[in-house]
Amino acid sequence: MTAGGDGKRWLSHVRVVLADDHPIWRSGVRADLGENFRVVGEAGDAEAAVRVIRETSPDLVVCDLHMPNGGGIRVARECGEATTIVMLTVSEAERDLLDAVAAGASGYLIKSTPPDELRAALWRAAQGEPVFSPTLASLVLGEFRRVAKAAGGAEPLSDREREVLQHVARGHSYREIGEALFISPKTVENHVRNILGKLHLNRRQELVRYALDHGIQ
Repeated sequence: MTAGGDGKRWLSHVRVVLADDHPIWRSGVRADLGENFRVVGEAGDAEAAVRVIRETSPDLVVCDLHMPNGGGIRVARECGEATTIVMLTVSEAERDLLDAVAAGASGYLIKSTPPDELRAALWRAAQGEPVFSPTLASLVLGEFRRVAKAAGGAEPLSDREREVLQHVARGHSYREIGEALFISPKTVENHVRNILGKLHLNRRQELVRYALDHGIQ
């Protein structure tokens, strides 16, 4: 692994840990990844995943949301700062997506994603781009609208951030978004990181407000 002048990671190949409680599914994903990815570890539950991640220090973790011993949420909470975590799940529920992002996941993809799209998304994730299945990006936008309304407009999205997120929701790459908005791919990436940062902040504010409203100290 090397880094460019802007601090972005450049990888000749991606070292991956696969975490899913179905061995046949792990085998299928491993076969779909192709030659640019190298699986350095596998796990069938969250506890084993955390251990394997700490032992192998992978570039990327492809993790099922619902596994024994804490699921993908536990993996993201314990390892999200050390490596890139992408959820690969059957769940398209808004709450699951938002909980995964709040826990530290950098991406959320649906298991029905075609192999070529999956490889492209995971490659971008390994280079530092947050990735989401297009239908799920619209849920993030909806969450901002809901939280902003409930919290009196705290940490709203800027017009540019809203434009970027709408393009993400259409499945556009950072390069395509940059060309459409006449900004660099790096600027697009910064906008996405700001969006995720605001979502984390809003989720914390929401939890604090819930605690105060319910007398939880």
